[in-house]
Amino acid sequence: MNQIHFYKYQGTGNDFVILDNREGQYNWLTDEQVHELCDRRFGIGADGLMLLNKSEDYDFAMKYYNADGREGSMCGNGGRCLVAFANKMGIGKGKVAFIAIDGPHEATLDGDNWVNLKMQDVDDVEHGPVYFYLNTGSPHFVKYVDDVQSTDVFNEGRQIRYNDRFATEGTNVNFVQPFENGIFVRTYERGVEDETYSCGTGVTAAALTFAGKEETEYVVPVQTLGGQLEVRFTKTGERSFHNIWLCGPATLVFEGDIKR
Repeated sequence: MNQIHFYKYQGTGNDFVILDNREGQYNWLTDEQVHELCDRRFGIGADGLMLLNKSEDYDFAMKYYNADGREGSMCGNGGRCLVAFANKMGIGKGKVAFIAIDGPHEATLDGDNWVNLKMQDVDDVEHGPVYFYLNTGSPHFVKYVDDVQSTDVFNEGRQIRYNDRFATEGTNVNFVQPFENGIFVRTYERGVEDETYSCGTGVTAAALTFAGKEETEYVVPVQTLGGQLEVRFTKTGERSFHNIWLCGPATLVFEGDIKR
């Protein structure tokens, strides 16, 4: 039986188990064990698990697993939490560069718990009659609704995620309502297969679709079930967005040991 020292972080209610794997000490973890650790009744409980790995070319490497135990695509709130954890471990001095599955990222910290994460540029947004579809490190279906609070996110999101187009690879599904000078976003996440309190790449995708026609800099406040985020970006074309930053809190919940 192996002992695991873990850290539990959350970013606007999107929560993660984090392991310091810079010495490769957790390489033995299987997908099934990751799934067990993320289980909210029989494990620690989380939307995903991340390994902080060594990198020759960057401050660290991010490896992300969905709650179902399978390696996932980019997770924005996860990335922000991992940056906060790396800072706690003495990596960087308020600014880091790391590599994730979707490529390189940079991030800055304001204090210990506010993380600004630079996302990948987006140069292709599909705009259908009642939806947007784009990739912000993970694929996202974005649908605007009149009353996001009363939307049945689980059932409506699941129906879209498993429809004929998306069933094989899956997609995350975001329901969005304009809110004051920003938006309110609720997300059904593939891999979790349920609504989460917040989704960083989903919030980013929704914010990009909220931009006006003007090619300029935007700052979009975003409300989620788990709290407030902010997305900053520059619109450089009809469907092109650069210099995208996902900004928000990332905090340590607790740390402990568990045997697996």
